[in-house]
Amino acid sequence: MPPDITRKLVRKHILDIGSFYFYDHFLISEMNEGVTVDYDKATKLLLLIKDYYGNNIPFVYITNRVNSYSFEPTAHFKSAKLFPNLKGYGAIIYDSINNKIASLEQSFLNVPTKIFDNVEDAVQWVNELILHD
Repeated sequence: MPPDITRKLVRKHILDIGSFYFYDHFLISEMNEGVTVDYDKATKLLLLIKDYYGNNIPFVYITNRVNSYSFEPTAHFKSAKLFPNLKGYGAIIYDSINNKIASLEQSFLNVPTKIFDNVEDAVQWVNELILHD
């Protein structure tokens, strides 16, 4: 098995919409309870992602759905154009309702997507995507 390239936390950012954990090749988002996320509310996050990964560093976005929140899935259309280096989108889900929501969100993405029930499996998937790119 190749070495795990993703373990070192680079920095945690707390924004109005949630907490974001940046690693070398992925980030984990934990949105705040009850927040509604759209493109405008995600602007600060999008700028942070661009600062960390630019256009060339491959990365995976993982959402850890520990809280209930709303997301405008069409925002993916706008944000996808900003990140040609996005290699995947993972969702860590803890209940059937959020599983259905995550499945719907996947239809709006043009990168590999996967649903997980724990962080460890999601991080292992990052390794697979990045190392096999």
